[in-house]
Amino acid sequence: MKQVLEEIAGELLEAERTKQGIAPITERFAELDVTDAYEIQLEVLRRKLAEGRHVIGKKVGLTSVAMQKMLGVDEPDYGHLLDDMQVSDGAVVDTSSMLIPRVEAEIGFVLSKDLVGPNITYLDVLMATKYVVPTIEIIDSRIADWKIKLIDTVADNGSSAKVVVGSKISAIDGIDIGSVGMTLVKNDEMIATGAGAAALGHPAHAVAWLANKLHEFGIQLKAGELILPGALSGAVGVTKGDHIVAHFGSLGSVSVKFN
Repeated sequence: MKQVLEEIAGELLEAERTKQGIAPITERFAELDVTDAYEIQLEVLRRKLAEGRHVIGKKVGLTSVAMQKMLGVDEPDYGHLLDDMQVSDGAVVDTSSMLIPRVEAEIGFVLSKDLVGPNITYLDVLMATKYVVPTIEIIDSRIADWKIKLIDTVADNGSSAKVVVGSKISAIDGIDIGSVGMTLVKNDEMIATGAGAAALGHPAHAVAWLANKLHEFGIQLKAGELILPGALSGAVGVTKGDHIVAHFGSLGSVSVKFN
C-alpha cells in the first residue's frame, strides 16, 4: 500500500507541474480510505519541504453542510499552505499556473500561540487568535475537470492552490466574527454573499476542529500560522482577465486579478 500512496503523490506533483489533470483517484483505487488520502497529502508535503518550501499555515475545507452533502461526508477536510502559495493583496495571478482555478472568500486567522489537540475548543481558538485578516483562497484541482470525491480532494491538499492575504489586520476583541458579512465581487458585479457563520456556525469552530483533527497525525497549529477556516459562500470560477474583490465589512477587503 505504501508504494501505491507514493505513486499517487508523484502523480499529483506531476499534474501540478505540467498542468495536466489526472484521472480521479477514487475511480482507480477503490480500496483507499480517508486516512490513506491524508497520507498521500503528507507525502506530497514532505517532497515539497525537501525542495525548500515551508509551511505558513493550514486550510479547512468542506465546512458548509451543502458541500458535505455533495461529497457524502459529515466532517470537513484540511490542507497545508506553503510559502509559494501566498499572494499579496491586489496582485496579479497567472491563470496558466493552474488548471481550473476557482476562488473562495474566507476570514483568515493568525495565531499568537500554538494550538495542540485533541481537546481544543472554540474559546481556546479565540484566546489564541492574534488577529484576523480578509483572504481569498484560490482553489484548484489536480484531478481532471474537478471530478472529485472526498478522497480525491484530501489527497490533493484540499484542492488548494494559492491564498491572497489582505493588508488590513483586525483584533477580534469586540467583533462577532460569526456575524461578519462578506460580499464577493467579480468584474464589478456582486456574485455571492455570506457571513462568518457559514463556516461551521463560526470560523473558530472550524479552527478548533482542525487543531483536533491534526492531532491524529501528530501535527499542531503553530503560532504565526495563517489558518483558513472555510469559505463563506460557494466557489466561483475565474479566467484570464477577471478581477475579484472580497469585502468583509469592518474587517476590510482583499482583491486579486487574473491574467
